[in-house]
Amino acid sequence: MKALLALVAATQAAAPAADPVRFVTCPIYRDTDAGRKSGCWLADDRATGVRYDVSRAPSKPDWNYAILIEGRVADGEAGNPCGGVVLDPVRTSILSSERCTRHMLPAEGFPGRRFVLGKRVVKPASVARATPPGPYRDRTFRLFFDVDRDFLIYEYDDYLLDQAITWIRAAKPRAIAVTGYAAMDAPDASGQRISEDPGIGRARAERVTEALARLGVDPAIITTRWSTEPQPVADPAADGLVEPSKRRVDIAATF
Repeated sequence: MKALLALVAATQAAAPAADPVRFVTCPIYRDTDAGRKSGCWLADDRATGVRYDVSRAPSKPDWNYAILIEGRVADGEAGNPCGGVVLDPVRTSILSSERCTRHMLPAEGFPGRRFVLGKRVVKPASVARATPPGPYRDRTFRLFFDVDRDFLIYEYDDYLLDQAITWIRAAKPRAIAVTGYAAMDAPDASGQRISEDPGIGRARAERVTEALARLGVDPAIITTRWSTEPQPVADPAADGLVEPSKRRVDIAATF
């Protein structure tokens, strides 16, 4: 066991300093035993041989399919709970065009992480939201997506949408423009071209427009549009990850 831990430590030390980390691989699940949701998701970069811990991604892998990893090595991560170099922030996008063989590891002495609520968790609908302070001016909210998906990610997009709708209800803007983007200019990852379907921008915009209407926004004030030429954005919700910031919907409120 000591030899195994030493080997992992050496692997961590050899992790490339380049930032960001971006590659395609098959996911690995480590079956740890530290209580609720303590198992770990790992990903081996085949080009460098480095094993990364991607457990902190807002959306989890499907071990039947390859995943696109996008992230940065965590700053000041304590301990080694899963047996990999921790990426945080990190995104994992399922690539359903490439199937994988299921790969699960036993704990092997790695404890995993105790379950804690994430930093982006929606309060129950029964909990009153604090009214955002004015004055109210034109403002844009953004939701971010996995590759070729229009699904609103749990503990991420639903949180961002909740923030937007809480502000909209208080501010009562005159008009809202919902714009969906498809990232068709993404660079290669592990020799693969990761280019989104041009129709995904429209699908994202329509999904968010529907969500706003269901949450009480008058459809008459919403304009829905889409684009295949997004620009990266420096939005705190994108966590500084450039390529994921292109896969988004903008909710622009004007007065």
